[in-house]
Amino acid sequence: TYGSITDIDGNTYKTVTIGTQTWMAENLKVTKYNDGAAIPNVTDATAWSELTTGALCDYENTPSNSETYGKLYNWYAVNTGKLCPTGWHVPSDAEWTTLENYLIANGYNYDGTTTEDKIAKAMASSSGWESYSEAGTVGNNDYPEKQNESGFTALPGGGRGSSGTFDFVGNFGSWWSATELRTYSAWYRVMNYSYGSVSRDDVSKELGFSVRCLRD
Repeated sequence: TYGSITDIDGNTYKTVTIGTQTWMAENLKVTKYNDGAAIPNVTDATAWSELTTGALCDYENTPSNSETYGKLYNWYAVNTGKLCPTGWHVPSDAEWTTLENYLIANGYNYDGTTTEDKIAKAMASSSGWESYSEAGTVGNNDYPEKQNESGFTALPGGGRGSSGTFDFVGNFGSWWSATELRTYSAWYRVMNYSYGSVSRDDVSKELGFSVRCLRD
């Protein structure tokens, strides 16, 4: 059962409640902060690589990609605290872990493991992912009935590297957390179409990733 939320640009997103949390079930594509200030759309690769302030882009600088996969944002935009609609926020690293733990504890890890390795299938959209033999699957094709069972509808929006190049749309979904690890890096989550897993790592803040918002 999906709800909805509308951002400052008038984009409406599906929302889904998973455990005690309510998440956007689509990737963010807003072009303004929630105070009305425009987020710079940086297309030039060199300019992107040198940023220390908030910015967004479309994958391959092609706006139609954002209709499906949402915009890509650097962490400096996340760190403003103004990226999500009022009443929503970019989830912290701990809030991502809360989601993962809920899915594990409630049987969404399709092979019964007690780690986050197998919850990706239950989080991933049933379309938009490349696959070895069946469109729209993450990992192997066992348990197709588990695909997006949670309703999270994770999409593989790819990313933009620190040099400003684009990669992996259809293969990887990467989402920022709001949690800084070091002066140059922050935590994020990534899903890979060839593995049924959700991975946690830290990366440089200038990278461009997708964003999901979580209700306050």
